[in-house]
Amino acid sequence: MPSINKNISKVDKGHIYIQTTLKVFRGFFKGLFLHERKYPFFVGKHAQITHKSHISVGKNVKFEPYSEIHGLARHGLKFGNNVTIGRYTTIRPSSYYGVGNIGYGLKMGNNSSIGPFGFVGCSGKIIIGKNVMIGPRVSLFAENHNFTDLHTTIKSQGVNNKGIVIEDDCWIGSGVIILDGVTIGHGSIIGAGTLITKDVPPESVMIDKRNRFIKSRIN
Repeated sequence: MPSINKNISKVDKGHIYIQTTLKVFRGFFKGLFLHERKYPFFVGKHAQITHKSHISVGKNVKFEPYSEIHGLARHGLKFGNNVTIGRYTTIRPSSYYGVGNIGYGLKMGNNSSIGPFGFVGCSGKIIIGKNVMIGPRVSLFAENHNFTDLHTTIKSQGVNNKGIVIEDDCWIGSGVIILDGVTIGHGSIIGAGTLITKDVPPESVMIDKRNRFIKSRIN
């Protein structure tokens, strides 16, 4: 059970305990067919978990209500200890029906979290390090469509994948979009609404949609 502040009323405490207990029960039953699992595993109401045999979860992992975790991936989805996936967040390595190529997958380190309404398109490799804070409505796209042939449709030309890496101890602000082929160096901060199209050096602060370098956290 979570530690409850002494200033919270008994009614509120009771509500927190009840909701947490329900998440633990859901996590127990929904965790039965995962590839690997440690308990407690917390699952909110209406959370969808598919292709469970490709998913591994550490201790104290939380899939919040209405999140969608699709496990169909060549290398699976691996969540470290104390990972939180926020409400309405979608993690999708492949299409719903596995049509076409099966995606690579995701590895997420200990103590990292993704806020509500996120989208993680891990058809290419995505690695999220330890102690990474990802805000609400953040999108990661580890895939690009090919479009060089002007004599055929873009849809028929397929895709290419380079992958995305977010190293340890990063803070990714609300509404950030991270495109394929990017590495965000450890200890970096990405301001809300920023579009990231190229590598970010370690200990950097990036802000605005032009991917402008603001300053180093060092000195």
